[in-house]
Amino acid sequence: MSEVMNRLQERAGVRFRNVSLLRQAFTHTSYVNEQRGSRVEHNERLEFLGDAVLQLTVSEALYRMYPDRPEGELTRLRAAIVCEPSLVRFAEALEFGQVVLLGKGEEQTGGRSRPSLLADAFEAFVGALYLDQGLAEVNRFLGEHLFAHLPKEGQAPIKDHKTELQERVQHLGLGTLDYRILEERGPAHDREFVVEVRIGERRLGQGAGRSKKEAEQQSAAQALRQLRADADTGGGQAAGSERQKVRDPHVSERH
Repeated sequence: MSEVMNRLQERAGVRFRNVSLLRQAFTHTSYVNEQRGSRVEHNERLEFLGDAVLQLTVSEALYRMYPDRPEGELTRLRAAIVCEPSLVRFAEALEFGQVVLLGKGEEQTGGRSRPSLLADAFEAFVGALYLDQGLAEVNRFLGEHLFAHLPKEGQAPIKDHKTELQERVQHLGLGTLDYRILEERGPAHDREFVVEVRIGERRLGQGAGRSKKEAEQQSAAQALRQLRADADTGGGQAAGSERQKVRDPHVSERH
C-alpha cells in the first residue's frame, strides 16, 4: 500500500507528513465495515471538512480572479466547480479511483468508478491535506490541479449545468424546465436531497446532493447528457414532440 500511496503523492505533487491521514482519505465505509475489531477510520469526516475547505478556497480564488463579476455570477461559478461532475473529473485525472480502499461488495458493484465515491474521495483528500499542512498547501495543490483550468478574465466564462441546460433547452425550443424535489433523506446534520428536472411530462434527469442547489446541478448534468444522447441517436423527433407540448421559453425552478 505504501508504494501505491507514494505514486499517488507524486501524481498530486504533495508529500504528506502524516501518511495515516492520507490513507484515511481513501478509506471507504464499506472497507471499514469489513474490518471488525480494527481501529481503521473511514473518510466521511475528512469529506465533511474538505467540502468546507473547497468552498472557502474556491470562493477566494474566484473573488481574486474575477474582480468585476457580481456575487450572483461568482456563486454560479463556484457551484459549477465544486459540483460532483467537476470533482469527479479532477479525481479521475489524479487516478484516485485506483487508490480507494473498498469492501468486497462495493468493489464488485463498480464502486471504484462510482461518481459519488470519487467526488467524496477528492473532498476527503483536500480535508486531509488541510489538516496535514494547512490552507497554503491546499491552495498550492488546487492552484495546480483546479484553478489552473479556470478561464482567465476576458475568456469565455464557466457555465454551471443549470445555466447550460437552460440555454440548450431555449435554443431547441423545448419548453419550460421544472425542478422538483422528490425526496429528502438522512438526519438534519447530513441531509441529502433528490431532485428531478422535467419538461412537461418528460423527465430529463435526476440528481442528489447535500443541498437543493447541488441536487439541481446533478439533475441538470444528467439532463444535458440525455439531450446529447438524443442528438446522437436522432432524438430530434422526441424534441419536436416536446415543442408541441410546451412552448413557453422561460424557465421556472421549484425549490
